[in-house]
Amino acid sequence: MQGLESLPRREAAFIKPMECLAVTTLPEGSAWLYEIKLDGYRALAINSKGNLSLVSRHRKSFNRQYPYIVEALTDLPENTVVDGEVVALDEAGRPNFNLLQHSRSQASRICYFIFDVLVYHSHDLTRLPLIERREIMGSVLKIASPRIRIAEYFETSAEKMLSAVRGQGLEGVIAKRKNSRYEAGKRSGSWVKYRLNSGQELVIGGYVPGAHGLDSIVVGYYRGQDLLYVARVRNGFVPASRRQVFEKLRPLVVPACPFANLPERHKGRWGDGLTAEDMVKCVWVRPKLVAQVEYLEWTESDHLRHSKFGGLREDKDPRAVVKERVGRLGRRDP
Repeated sequence: MQGLESLPRREAAFIKPMECLAVTTLPEGSAWLYEIKLDGYRALAINSKGNLSLVSRHRKSFNRQYPYIVEALTDLPENTVVDGEVVALDEAGRPNFNLLQHSRSQASRICYFIFDVLVYHSHDLTRLPLIERREIMGSVLKIASPRIRIAEYFETSAEKMLSAVRGQGLEGVIAKRKNSRYEAGKRSGSWVKYRLNSGQELVIGGYVPGAHGLDSIVVGYYRGQDLLYVARVRNGFVPASRRQVFEKLRPLVVPACPFANLPERHKGRWGDGLTAEDMVKCVWVRPKLVAQVEYLEWTESDHLRHSKFGGLREDKDPRAVVKERVGRLGRRDP
């Protein structure tokens, strides 16, 4: 492609994904473009000398978990790396993270959405502005399989974008600076995520035993080095998911409570506190697993009210889990 020959050469290999900064005000202005926030697993697709691989943000291979996606990537140009998201779509075509937990039974619903190209034919594109990478991606990626899709972007007002996303019942919006380079592994603020629904990734630090292994999970988020308790999550499980989570937690059992703010003195207005008496029923685990949790609201005591388990986030680093808030439309970006 004309102009690419002047770019530096780069091996088609794993590149640590650029991260989105969580915000409570959606930036607006001509410097930004918008994408729909996809609720799935972040993944790089790599064609290195004809060898195809689908890799998580933590370099875990997805090839065995999603072999049909790898097969569908046959048309990915050689020595090319793209960034995207593995997503399960419901009957209405909306991303559904719960469906993604059942990769075998729901295989026909799982797709891979590509939203960036980092290396093309061994040319390093990461130093180019995002809008140029997007143009190149649209020109060079000609993939026949309907399982592989190019994620759309929108140049509109923040208000119109939010209205459309809210009307479709979608999770949120990603805003990206048009001139942003691809900053591998960084969360610089050039890419931001704005959540519309009441959902949060939380670290599992314990569980209460019960039917099918567990009755509820004990979850929290990190503030600095401290893991802070916020909820016991009981709703949202079915027998199969209880067994699945229990089997993953069982090897992680430890004698000491990992939460820095326990025990609490009182149960609180909504009964969401965890007292010393309640803690006797808990089994503690090393905080290695991350759960997607939906909720009605954050209470004044910094707990979740009416929480519900959505699934395990195998692609998330527990140490990166911090408190997020549902946002509102914000000020215009200068």
